[in-house]
Amino acid sequence: MKKIMVTGGAGFIGSAFVRWELAQHPDLHIVTFDKLTYAGNLDNLKDVDPARHTFIQGDIADREAVLAAAEGCDAIVNFAAESHVDRSILGADEFLETNVRGVYNLAESAKTLGTARLLLVSTDEVYGSIESGSFSETDRLNPRNPYSAAKAGGDMIGLSYFSTFGLPVLVTRGSNTYGPYQYPEKVLPLFVTNAVDDEPLPLYQGGEHNVRDWLYVDDHARGIDCVLRLGTPGEIYNLAGGNERENITLTRRILELTGKDESLIKLVPDRPGHDRRYSIDATKAHALGWKPEMDWNEGVAQTVRWYQDNEWWWRKIKSGEFRAYYARQYGTVK
Repeated sequence: MKKIMVTGGAGFIGSAFVRWELAQHPDLHIVTFDKLTYAGNLDNLKDVDPARHTFIQGDIADREAVLAAAEGCDAIVNFAAESHVDRSILGADEFLETNVRGVYNLAESAKTLGTARLLLVSTDEVYGSIESGSFSETDRLNPRNPYSAAKAGGDMIGLSYFSTFGLPVLVTRGSNTYGPYQYPEKVLPLFVTNAVDDEPLPLYQGGEHNVRDWLYVDDHARGIDCVLRLGTPGEIYNLAGGNERENITLTRRILELTGKDESLIKLVPDRPGHDRRYSIDATKAHALGWKPEMDWNEGVAQTVRWYQDNEWWWRKIKSGEFRAYYARQYGTVK
């Protein structure tokens, strides 16, 4: 591959993938295509080599723009998505437009152009909650919120293009991802940045013992790269971190690392339909040669340090649109 289009490449996982690809593949050129919604941020790409990277502002819901940007690309990797469960509960229109219609446009564009590979980056949340054991790629989908339902719809659209048209589509489903440059609506950066400012950590009451599997963002980027290059078209690959922790465990670890005490924890009403436990089996991806490398304790420590050392990145974010969202979601947390 000489040229890859990365949609949503100015976001959290997408920008990590862009940085990883350029570092690991010296002959590669990347076209980042991003709408620059509230979670897209060109600061995430400030250190990439401009000679090997082209940025195009655009929306995957605009097929003509996608077609123009994807011309001459060997592959399309789709990170573009509305991705926050809480926002999808507040309103799902944009989730359906981007996560379903946007994927349809990508599939149509790849079919028209004869693109060699289309990889759709998805989520473990499409499987729903599981009390014991882990979901494999062949298990039925049971999304339980508008975000995960829209992602499942996009997965099915993409895979239908493999079955119907032979389009070389691959799907990855990753577990909860964490690391630098994550928009602070998500629990880890929200709690770290709040703790830095001695503000309350709004932990869902009843959800404090819910379990998530944590995957470091660079491990996730490596997994996507592995599937892109070695995976079999038409197949789904789970990318699991192998680090299942209760939400309260993560919260206490953040407080320990920031030197704050548990008085900052403030329980707020639980999320509607809050899934209790996510867990996926990544045996299939392991067979390709990928496994996560980051130790959870070290990964969280590195991530906390990054937010402590890079207030320039998150303070301007939390002073803008974020404040209105935070007030809608949590009200006044005291």
